Amino acid sequence: MASLLPVPDPTQPSAGELQQRIDALEAENLRLRRIRDALIVRVESGVAHKPEPYAAFEHSVILAEQVRERTDALNHAMEELKASHTAVDRAREEAETTRQRLSDAIESIADGFVLFDRHHRLIQSNSRFCSYWRDVGAVAPEPGTSVQEVKARAEACGLILEEHHHDDPEGSVFLLANHRWVQVTERATREGGLVVLYSDITDVKNSEMMRRIKALEESERWIRVVTDHVPALIAYVGADMTVQFCNKVYEAWYDRDGAPLLGQRLDQIHSPEFYQRLLPQILEVMDGHNVTFELEETGRGGEVRYMLRSYVPNLDEFGDIVGFFVLIRDITDRRKTALALEQAYDDLERRVKERTAALTGLNHKLRQEISERAAVEARLRDAKLEAERANMSKTKFLAAVSHDLLQPLNAARLFTSALLEQSFGPKAEGLVRSVSTSLDDVENLLGTLVDISKLDAGVIKPDVMAFDLRDLLNNIAREFRQMAQAEGLRLDFVPCSAVVESDSQLLARILRNFLTNAIRYTRSGRILLGCRREGEDIWLQVWDTGPGIPEDKLTEIFQEFKRIRPSGAPADKGLGLGLAIVDKIARMLGHEVRVSSVEGKGSVFSVRVPLGRLQPSRPVVTAPLALPGDGLDGARVWVIDNDRAICQGMQTLLEGWSCQVVTAVSLTDLERQLVIETSPVDLILADYHLDNDENGVDVVDAINRRRRTPAPVLMITANYSNELKQQIRDLGFLLMNKPVKPLKLRSVLHHVVHNRR
Repeated sequence: MASLLPVPDPTQPSAGELQQRIDALEAENLRLRRIRDALIVRVESGVAHKPEPYAAFEHSVILAEQVRERTDALNHAMEELKASHTAVDRAREEAETTRQRLSDAIESIADGFVLFDRHHRLIQSNSRFCSYWRDVGAVAPEPGTSVQEVKARAEACGLILEEHHHDDPEGSVFLLANHRWVQVTERATREGGLVVLYSDITDVKNSEMMRRIKALEESERWIRVVTDHVPALIAYVGADMTVQFCNKVYEAWYDRDGAPLLGQRLDQIHSPEFYQRLLPQILEVMDGHNVTFELEETGRGGEVRYMLRSYVPNLDEFGDIVGFFVLIRDITDRRKTALALEQAYDDLERRVKERTAALTGLNHKLRQEISERAAVEARLRDAKLEAERANMSKTKFLAAVSHDLLQPLNAARLFTSALLEQSFGPKAEGLVRSVSTSLDDVENLLGTLVDISKLDAGVIKPDVMAFDLRDLLNNIAREFRQMAQAEGLRLDFVPCSAVVESDSQLLARILRNFLTNAIRYTRSGRILLGCRREGEDIWLQVWDTGPGIPEDKLTEIFQEFKRIRPSGAPADKGLGLGLAIVDKIARMLGHEVRVSSVEGKGSVFSVRVPLGRLQPSRPVVTAPLALPGDGLDGARVWVIDNDRAICQGMQTLLEGWSCQVVTAVSLTDLERQLVIETSPVDLILADYHLDNDENGVDVVDAINRRRRTPAPVLMITANYSNELKQQIRDLGFLLMNKPVKPLKLRSVLHHVVHNRR
């Protein structure tokens, strides 16, 4: 719009200046005329005195010349005045034309336009702005209305339905009565006025909402993929007894007429008789208790199966029960085996009694029965060994596929973390937080199950070495102090700098489980983390002021799926595997675990670790936990992962931190996007497991060998083996296990970028 206004020429005088010059020339002309008249009178009067003729003539000639010069100057001034008047008229015409063009330009703007003067009074607006008021049957503000009056009238007539303020310079966003979104942008003019633009961003809003909905749908799809491949019936039932989620196995078992199960009530899915059998357990889980029981069921084809059902209540952030999770496993084969064993023992006992009664005359038959019994026992031993092998095979399988299970969960975690950093409506933000909370629960449950399976399968091998307890205990205390404060508890910590022989990560897992249980079961008071030396050993202890544990339950708490919940304590989402994992890790490391408790006063959990001596070794590249802050703007990150969903989620998360991200599924894919030798990079983030028998270590090595200066590397993997950990440590790379924690990832990125800059 500024280009439509005429540009003044600084060399041309203004109209006021021209008028002043004209007035001065006219005054000068009048003065000269008076001088001329006076001279003429003097000359004429001088003739009577008879001056010399030549002198009089010479004087008259001089006067005539002066009069002629003044007359010429006056004529020249009159011509300049006429030219100035012409220029002023032309300038007025051009200004009027420019005003008309400016009005036409403002009217042609698709956005609403309002211009205020330096007193913030309305000067001009276009028809687009006036149409907003017509939509609600109101009259648009007339010229002279102040900014405050315009806003007050807009709120009073219902023109604005919603208002969202932003800290960025783009201004605020409003939802108008015509259900269109406009973004208000204000700009100050040079004379102190104000220009306000109302830009329609409805299409942008709709596209953003569609992208968020697609991201949520993608997260739900990955969750469904995971549950559909679990060999068990999984469902979620709301407080109104309607099925809100179920996997394919559940749907295939209970589908009777082809109708979808989602949205149906349990009393509609099951027969009245079967529902009455389930009702006591449903009432118990809705009361906040975990329920596990066995029931005999008849399938769609009429087959009878024995099912082990587990109901786990789901609590919202206020502690109210909003539904429960359902996990159903087919134990028909196990039940049949147990019944067969029971029947075999019954038959054997009956036959032994019969043979004993006829022992005298039927000695040869007794020997035959003994042989039969030995054969039965041998078959029973074989059956037991087969069952143990099957259980071990299952455990090894679950431990081996942990990478595939964690891949979709890792992608969902990245997408939800990126969504949480976006700014949108409260309802959508609540949904994203709910999805994130559910993913946290799935991650904790799945991680616990995978850990216990890896321990049973012998996948995890301890990496025992001497290390200083100082950093380990300081980090754990700092981590759990915030958790304790959130529960209204006080966590005290006694530092210790002793050197011990153990696996630092596994020992930290034991202490974290101790502290997690202490915070979970302590309602008020404090928790103490400290050490106590005893000979050549160190006792690491966690004290709490919780409700205590009955003496007859002190050994039971270390069993799998066993939880001792005091009376009146709220239900939690754990599986009862925390102390079972502690027991398995302690046995693996050869550490002794003790627990002592007094009901009503508290408990003490302890683990004994032998003292050690530090050996000289080269420093290991680690990334200290730094508070994330500014400094990530423009950080250049290359992401290499064979899973495109992981790449997309990682790109979304990192770009939300103002990073420049390039993603690739392989080295070839990366070469197609940039020049590896010269392209700048601050960090290479690579997955260890890639396609075509490739791994991230080889790919990163190939990249750095082609660069003059090697780039920092962060390796991400679900492999917890000590061999891989030692290999990454020897290469000087950073290591992070799946699923990736966004806060930890941001801390590592901040540390790397800060050091390179």
